[in-house]
Amino acid sequence: MKEKCYLAVDCGAESGRVMAGLWDGSKMRLEELHRFPTGVTRVGDTMRWDITRIWGEIERGLGLAAKRFGDSIVSVGADTWGVDYVLIDKAGELIEQPWNYRDARTRGMLEKVKQRVSLEEIFAASGVQFMEINTLYQLLAAHEREPALLASADKFLMIPDWLHFKMCGARVGEFTNATTTQFFHPTKKQWSVELLRKLGLPTAMLPEVVQPGTRIGALLPGLRERTGLHAGVQVIAPATHDTGSAVAGVPGAAVEGRGRLAYISSGTWSLLGVELHEPDLSERAFELNLTNEGGVDGTYRLLKNIMGLWLVQECRRSFAKGGSTGDYAALVQAAEAAPAFRSLINPDDASFLSPPDMPEAIAQFCVETDQPVPGTEGEFIRCALESLALRYATVLNWLKEMTGSLIGAVNIVGGGSRNRLLNQFTANACKRHVLAGPVEATVLGNVLVQARACGEIASLADIRRVARESSEVEEIQPEDDESWNEARQRYSRMNSKRYLFGTKS
Repeated sequence: MKEKCYLAVDCGAESGRVMAGLWDGSKMRLEELHRFPTGVTRVGDTMRWDITRIWGEIERGLGLAAKRFGDSIVSVGADTWGVDYVLIDKAGELIEQPWNYRDARTRGMLEKVKQRVSLEEIFAASGVQFMEINTLYQLLAAHEREPALLASADKFLMIPDWLHFKMCGARVGEFTNATTTQFFHPTKKQWSVELLRKLGLPTAMLPEVVQPGTRIGALLPGLRERTGLHAGVQVIAPATHDTGSAVAGVPGAAVEGRGRLAYISSGTWSLLGVELHEPDLSERAFELNLTNEGGVDGTYRLLKNIMGLWLVQECRRSFAKGGSTGDYAALVQAAEAAPAFRSLINPDDASFLSPPDMPEAIAQFCVETDQPVPGTEGEFIRCALESLALRYATVLNWLKEMTGSLIGAVNIVGGGSRNRLLNQFTANACKRHVLAGPVEATVLGNVLVQARACGEIASLADIRRVARESSEVEEIQPEDDESWNEARQRYSRMNSKRYLFGTKS
């Protein structure tokens, strides 16, 4: 059969792409059409997203798609990171430049919320972990800064919802990204308006929420004219939270018979979790500060956000300022040659969220915990990677406790799955075999949900079967090394003072 083309707009915190998913009836082949930086934009003392520039890059990518694939293009859908949002007025104009979740405006907002609504009530109304980057605290910060601004908004849209609005004019939200806000009810599957009202936040701006795989409209005439895309192209909402799309693209059945599968969507953030059919709103989930994020077909991802390769990205940025020319591969090679377990950190310590200089933040943590300070680039990167793997092991034990079932393997997907050293560290720390890949799980999940909406694929299980057959997945066995047992014990002792809700207790 002639290949059909499904377009994915996939934006992360560091870069974005327009990708083509080429469907031959049995496998999905991916082709990158346009890559561009996203990244933070500094406006005065604030951290923002230059969303209009990002949209311009997306239009360019769509134009390249039209030239290359023409009438074979069936649909397009966008996925991005969670928690950040756009406000538009009745005319559809931006009310302000969207804020980056790492901006300092949310600091202290969780404490202010606790004075008005209990954490238990918030968790019951959202099922979401407590992090001050969450949309709930962003909106409260916006309201305190300029109440009239929120009141003037006609629609509140998450970042990928706004991209879809620019494509087809639909002012709707999508389920998976809505669940990252901490004000979307996990069982009622609607906005938790009572929670917002108790905090004095407006609710009229909240959009209708649709499920992944919903056709939300045809391309706007102006966009067709500028890009050359044909009139039949539909906008289909995938799982618009990139982790939701990534988990839809987890091969899964490749470890059938070995117990429950855990996954790590590995990139700027590491999201480690398991898939459930219902959210877990138990007291223990609340105590462990786990989160329930929506997935495809009404599933939920019980998971923990872990700081992820942000640690490495920011170290590299700091090294580059000092004149270093090493790329990621060179840094990982230097880490492999560095001494093992010289220094360990808690990756989720609040000091690593948005420090002015990541190596300095790591050094300060080591000083405060009476450990040697890393002295070379390789030692800093090894410290970050070993600490991530040990954090994964801790969270994996929590998930085993929560599900009451054996977790037989960990499937690492996303760009971080290319980091073979971290993959091996993860297998060693977790004492489980690791499946690495697909690298492009997010894009695969995106385009396969679109293809299912168009009748090409029957079920979520079929999506995962196609993902497996369309990808390369490497299996890594744990190395039985006594030094990892000692490191686990040392890491546990170091973190005996528990970190809850982003603060020391």
